[in-house]
Amino acid sequence: MASAPGPQLPLFYKELVPLNSRQHGGWRSRTTDKATWLANQHAVPLTVEEFGQAQRHFPIVFSVGDKPIPLALMGLNEGVNVFVSEDGALPAPIYVPAYARRYPFMLARLSAENTDLSLCFDPTTDLVGDFADGAPLFENDNPTDSCKATLGFCEQFEVAGQKTEAFIAELEKHALLIDGEITIQPESGAQPFVYRGFRMVDEAKLRDLPGEVLREWNGSGMLPLVFFHLASLQLVRDIFARQLQLGEGSPVQA
Repeated sequence: MASAPGPQLPLFYKELVPLNSRQHGGWRSRTTDKATWLANQHAVPLTVEEFGQAQRHFPIVFSVGDKPIPLALMGLNEGVNVFVSEDGALPAPIYVPAYARRYPFMLARLSAENTDLSLCFDPTTDLVGDFADGAPLFENDNPTDSCKATLGFCEQFEVAGQKTEAFIAELEKHALLIDGEITIQPESGAQPFVYRGFRMVDEAKLRDLPGEVLREWNGSGMLPLVFFHLASLQLVRDIFARQLQLGEGSPVQA
């Protein structure tokens, strides 16, 4: 059901180029109301700072693998997004994860030896380029306010990412993440559909945590995040219903 971005380039990004005034001094950045990069993406990374808003719209699960990350499920099958149309339009107001909103920009290291992060962008996009419309990125070789705002947003995302890593580390410290499984029984009474391939918090282990751990988590704000995740799993059935209604993707039947 859920998978993390590939190892070569992050999800959505086809190429990455560092932004600089020498090469991109006259370039501009456009805005759009169609997130074409979200179309056909069923799982999008989340930070813990977004759990409160995201859990109202999507199931929040964790990817499988050695380094699990939180994911907002926008569909239950690879290539299916029940919230975003083929052309990238969002028919109804929903929360768009920050990971998707920062595209085509992101902070990245230019080399394995370099510890500094540089503002980069995907040059294959039509949202950044040498065209007449849009907000200029540089003025007199200096970043414009628009460029600075983009950099600030990406920096905030990195900070949120560090908080998310700490959250995951705490869950793993107490061995709370388990392989997930959700069974959906169709109203027709046909054979149930079973979804696997993701991780979730083990509620039984959560209840057995020592009181001091739960008090610490409650004080730090971590406990509400766990509850957001668990409550959001009820939305899997809504995603299932949307897929059937739209006729997109065949749920994997057990």
